[in-house]
Amino acid sequence: MNETPDETELKKLPGWTYNPEKKCLMKDFSFKSYLKTISFVNAIAWLANKENHHPDLIVSFGKCTVELTTHDEGGVSEKDFKLAALIENL
Repeated sequence: MNETPDETELKKLPGWTYNPEKKCLMKDFSFKSYLKTISFVNAIAWLANKENHHPDLIVSFGKCTVELTTHDEGGVSEKDFKLAALIENL
């Protein structure tokens, strides 16, 4: 695995960025209500469980920050890009 993610793959994910300090892909999602935010979080939880890959989620009113990293590999892997693409399709 590389220290930094594949820029070509990252460009396929609008709004996602790479955080070098946390070695993760991340994106903020905004919603009009807390219930819509929690519904989004539950959908991510379902996808993550299915993919056996578990992101860090920071949840507040109307906002969810998703952070994806593969801890076993010490940074971003194909698993992260795959889950990010699935989240984009929600």
